[in-house]
Amino acid sequence: ETLEARYPSADCALEYEGDPWRLLVMGRLSAQCTDARVNIVCKDLVQKFPDAQSMADAPIEDIEQLIYSCGFYHAKARNLKDFSRILIEKYQGIVPNNMEDLLSLAGVGRKTANLICGDVFKKPAVVADTHLIRITNLLGLVETEDPKKTELELKKLLPPEESNDFCHRCVLHGRAVCDSRRPKCGECVLREFCPSAEKENEK
Repeated sequence: ETLEARYPSADCALEYEGDPWRLLVMGRLSAQCTDARVNIVCKDLVQKFPDAQSMADAPIEDIEQLIYSCGFYHAKARNLKDFSRILIEKYQGIVPNNMEDLLSLAGVGRKTANLICGDVFKKPAVVADTHLIRITNLLGLVETEDPKKTELELKKLLPPEESNDFCHRCVLHGRAVCDSRRPKCGECVLREFCPSAEKENEK
């Protein structure tokens, strides 16, 4: 409730414009890369390859050139081509709406699969990114930095209908206030719930 009051609009930071295909591509590119960079890169990438068929047919060198600034571009380009081919062969080019099928796609992990299930298909989902993991550990909601364990523990705690928005709000809060290097604890709306803030007060 406190996070919702501070961040009423719990929007995904990736500008995928409601397109499941675009979010799938962006989710893969976001590994070890900022969402801001992915948003910039995907404007040209998706304009040139707007669907799975065009990406599957594209020369891998063309994909690599367009996504170079996202890092790990060899592996990411290969994954984009591979999962595009799988989408065409197994799913008629349509992005699946469930975890099992999404995780069968090359390079797609639980973070991206949950993001698609939650944002696109409106299913309960926990997107365990670095901000969520850090903040929920600081709050004492979880005691692990393992993404899958964090996801499963939070699923036990969060109301299903609120879980997806909670994750987005943690990302917004992590960027605006709870920065891993320069946390603004004095400005934090979660300060009263945070054991780390209590320890700071005791010093």
